[in-house]
Amino acid sequence: MAIRYYNDSCTYRLPAKRATTAWLRRVAEAEGYTAGDMNYIFCSAERLLEMNRQFLGHDYFTDVITFDYSDRKTTRTVSGDIFIDVETVADNAAQYGATRLQEMRRVVVHGLLHLCGQKDKTPRANAQMHRKEDKYLAWWDENRE
Repeated sequence: MAIRYYNDSCTYRLPAKRATTAWLRRVAEAEGYTAGDMNYIFCSAERLLEMNRQFLGHDYFTDVITFDYSDRKTTRTVSGDIFIDVETVADNAAQYGATRLQEMRRVVVHGLLHLCGQKDKTPRANAQMHRKEDKYLAWWDENRE
């Protein structure tokens, strides 16, 4: 089972991939799952907008789309493809007063949390998602000091 990082229509390179992979495995375990095959695909805003229209019927930009192939019930393994729009992440970082890398790590863990079954469409679920993102981002920061 591997966590891989790819590019589609952009040149973004996530730093510290090995450390990120170890962190994501810890997060999955903390959520009660084993990290299976996960592909993080970094792409342009136009590419993710096209996917949002094609697969979800949404005509707006978004920072992440997660395609979930997990087996949460039987093997408790999370797997999927997580497409991340690097342009929207950069815009959101500026809007929220975060660095681009901080916001990218938030979106990376956000995608994994979706694979773990965390929703974010209601105010309550969204608040829970943000609490979990903050918790796991603190883990990242603790390991970097």
